[in-house]
Amino acid sequence: MKKNTKKISAFFMVILLIAGMCVSVSASQDRKSVTILFTNDLHSHFLPAKDDNGEEYGGYARLMTVINEQRKEHPDALLVDGGDFSMGSLFQTAYATSALELRIMGAMGYDVTTFGNHEFDYLPEGLASMLYAAKESGDSVPYIVDANYLPAYDDKAMIKAFEDYGVKDYVVIERGGVYFAVFGIFGYDADECAPNSGMVMEEPIAKAQETVDKAVKYCKDTYNADPVVICLSHSGTENGEGEDYELAKGVNGIDVIVSGHTHTELKEPIIVKDTYIVGAEDYGNYLGVIELTIEGGTASLDDYELIPINDSVKDDEKIAALIEMYKKDVEDNYLSKYGVSFDEVLVDNHIEFDTVGEVYATQHESTLANVFSDAYKKVAEDATGEEIDMALTAAGVIRESLPLGDVTVSDVFNAASLGVGTEGELIKVYLTGKDLKNALEVDASVQPIMDNAQLFCSGVEYSFNTSRMIFNKVDYSALRRNDGSLEKIDDDKLYSVVTGMYVGQMLGAVKDKSFGLLEIVPRDKEGNPLEADELVNYVIKDKNGNPVKEWYAIASYLKAMDGDMDEKYESPDGRKVVYSSHNPVKLIKNANKFTYIVIAVGLVIGLAAVTVGFLIKKRRKRKNK
Repeated sequence: MKKNTKKISAFFMVILLIAGMCVSVSASQDRKSVTILFTNDLHSHFLPAKDDNGEEYGGYARLMTVINEQRKEHPDALLVDGGDFSMGSLFQTAYATSALELRIMGAMGYDVTTFGNHEFDYLPEGLASMLYAAKESGDSVPYIVDANYLPAYDDKAMIKAFEDYGVKDYVVIERGGVYFAVFGIFGYDADECAPNSGMVMEEPIAKAQETVDKAVKYCKDTYNADPVVICLSHSGTENGEGEDYELAKGVNGIDVIVSGHTHTELKEPIIVKDTYIVGAEDYGNYLGVIELTIEGGTASLDDYELIPINDSVKDDEKIAALIEMYKKDVEDNYLSKYGVSFDEVLVDNHIEFDTVGEVYATQHESTLANVFSDAYKKVAEDATGEEIDMALTAAGVIRESLPLGDVTVSDVFNAASLGVGTEGELIKVYLTGKDLKNALEVDASVQPIMDNAQLFCSGVEYSFNTSRMIFNKVDYSALRRNDGSLEKIDDDKLYSVVTGMYVGQMLGAVKDKSFGLLEIVPRDKEGNPLEADELVNYVIKDKNGNPVKEWYAIASYLKAMDGDMDEKYESPDGRKVVYSSHNPVKLIKNANKFTYIVIAVGLVIGLAAVTVGFLIKKRRKRKNK
C-alpha cells in the first residue's frame, strides 16, 4: 500500500513539473523583446550638413553604418520613417523623374515610411510621377502607409498611382515571431502646409482608432497574434504636447508614435497612457532606437536612445557610392541646364551669418535674409529690365545658413530648397500700397505668434515698436530706391513685388491669421486680384525664357561678387528697425483706425466706469443724509 502511495505521489509530482514547465514555456513564448529603429524629416539630406557650430552631422552613408551596427545587435529590428523624406537638397530635383529618396531608403533597408507635407510640394502630378518612378526603377523601396490623407474619390490618376505603388492605410510585418502593424497619420498643421496637395483629409484621431481596430482584428484573425502597433505620424509634438500628444491621448491601442513634422528631438519618449511618442529631430542627425518588451499584449520600455550621426562615424561604402551616382544624375539632368555643378564654389564667405535658429528666434534685421531678398530683387530686375519696388522672403523658407569659407551651389540650394510645384520659382505680382504696408505689419504683429511668418525685405525700410497695439506696430515705412533715395508709400498705388511661389501662395492666408484685420491680395499689373492657383502664370523668366528659381537667383548673385562675400552684409543696413518704447507719442505715431477704435472704446469704458462710480458715490451720500 505504501509503495502504491509513493507511486501515486511521484506520478502527480511529474504531472506538476510538466505543467510548470508548460506554463514557463508559454510565458516565455508570450514575452518578446522588440527593437524599432526610426528617423523623421530627412528632407533629402543624403550628404552631411553643418550645425550652428560648424560641426558636421547626418549623411546617409554614416546613417547606414549605424543602422548596420544596430542590426547586428538586433537582427529583427524594424526600420521606419515619419515622413518629409524629400525636399531639402539638390537630390530633390530628381524627385518626380527618378524618386531618389525612396530608392535610397530602399537600399538602406527601410521597411515603412509615410507622407509628409513636403512630399506634395511638386503638386499631385509630381507625387504621382515620383511613385511611378520609384516602382518602375525596379529597386527595393519601402512601404508607404497613409490612413487619413487620400486622393479625392474622383481623382482617378492619383488613386491609380497610390494603387500601383501599393500605398496602404496600414501594413503588417512579421519579425522574429512578432507582428508589427504600422499605419500612417497626417496632421492638421501638415495639411495647412500643403495647400496644393489635392488630398482629402479625414479626422486624424477617429481614423487612427478605426485603423488600429482594423489592424489588430486582422492580426488576431489571421495570425492569432496581438501586434505591436506603430503609428508613423506627420503631425508633431512641441514642448511635450501638440497633435501627437492628442493623438496618443485620444486613441487606444497604439504602442509607439514616431512623430514627424515639427523636427522635434525627443531625448526621452513622451508617455501618454500606454503609448510612447518618439522623435529623432531631422536631416538624419540621429538614428532613434526604442527597445520594448511585449508581454500579454502590453509594451513596456526597456531602452531608448538617439544615436548621433556625426563625423566620428565612417561612411558605408555601398551607400556612399550610390550617393555619388545620384549626384551625377542631378548634374547631368538638372544642373547642366544652369551651367553649374554640384560642388562648384560660388564665393568665399568671411561673414558669420545667422543660423536658422537665430533667424527664427527674434524679430530683427538678418543679414543672411538680406542676401536672399537682395538677390531676388537684383536677378528679377535683370530678367525684367525694370526696377522692382520690393522683394521679400520669409523665415519659414530659409532652411540653412550660408557657411563660412567656400559656399557651393549645393549649400545655396540647401538654404533655399522649398518650393511649390518646382524648386521655389520667383514670381512677380503687384500689391497696393496699403497691402504692401500690411505685409510689413505681418512681420511686426504676426511673427510673435507664428515665428515662420517673419518677413525680410529688399527695397523698403521700416520700423516698428513692439509695445504698440497689435496690427498697428509699424510706425514708419518708405520705399528705398536703388539710388538710395526714399519714397513715400501711396496706399492706392500699385507696386511690383517679387517673392518665391511658396510665400506668394501663403499671402492669401494672412487674413485668417490676423482675424480678418489684415489682408494682402496679390494682383496683376492692372490691379485685378489673383487667386493662389493663378500665380503660376506670373513666374519670372530669364532672357532665355527659363523660369528663375530662388536658389539660382542667390547663386547668381553670389557668383557676381567675384570671389568674396560683399562686405555690406557684415552688419545690418537699417532697412528694418525693431524697438520697444512706451512713450505715448510713439505709441500712437501714425496710428491706424484699429488703434483709434481701441482707444475710443477704452475711453468710453473708462468714462462709463467714472460715471458709474460717481453715481454710486452720490447715492451713498444721499443715504447717509
